[in-house]
Amino acid sequence: MIDGTRSTGSSPLASSVAHFALLFVQRINAIFEPLSNYLTNLRRLLITLHHSIDRLNEAIGRGVAWLTTVLVLVIVYDVAARYLFNTSSAGIVELEWHLFSFIFLLGAAYALKHDRHVRVDVFYQNFSVKRQAWVNLIGTLLFLIPFCVVAITASWKFTANSWLIQEGSPDPGGLPARYVVKAAIPVGFTLLLLQAVSLSIRSWLTLTETTAPYD
Repeated sequence: MIDGTRSTGSSPLASSVAHFALLFVQRINAIFEPLSNYLTNLRRLLITLHHSIDRLNEAIGRGVAWLTTVLVLVIVYDVAARYLFNTSSAGIVELEWHLFSFIFLLGAAYALKHDRHVRVDVFYQNFSVKRQAWVNLIGTLLFLIPFCVVAITASWKFTANSWLIQEGSPDPGGLPARYVVKAAIPVGFTLLLLQAVSLSIRSWLTLTETTAPYD
């Protein structure tokens, strides 16, 4: 009888503890479920933004790549005209560096997307995927993004002034519309800034992925 009394007395206590624990878990889930949904939606949004930026710079990079062919043809013509016919013009010389400027400025983001920039580094290539993601994330946030912002800010004013005065070449026979080339500076660094954001997102997704590195 004593054992039966003890068993009967402990049953309401155990039931109360179990009920309290169940309520506590439900309250915790109610608090963290919106946060979990928010983080899930944020992750999906970042993935969409990452892919959108990559598609944009991929398309621009592939288009700009054709300018390298044009540049080669212009250089061949310039060399042939200079050494075979002893003639040249300021317009041809300016066209060469105009094309090079477009290739360099508008193709920088494409090169970053495909990790084709020169790395002066002997450690990075031996790092694990997640350690490389840490290097990319920190380097992008601390150096690349601020540098792009400074370049855009610094180039905006003289680019706008060049458009206002419709700046052209000061040399006889030079090309008009030099303001178009100058406009490529803020545009190119804006594309590079976007790709830096995409790289930061990709690095963060790689670091937060628990199963396999994000691809």
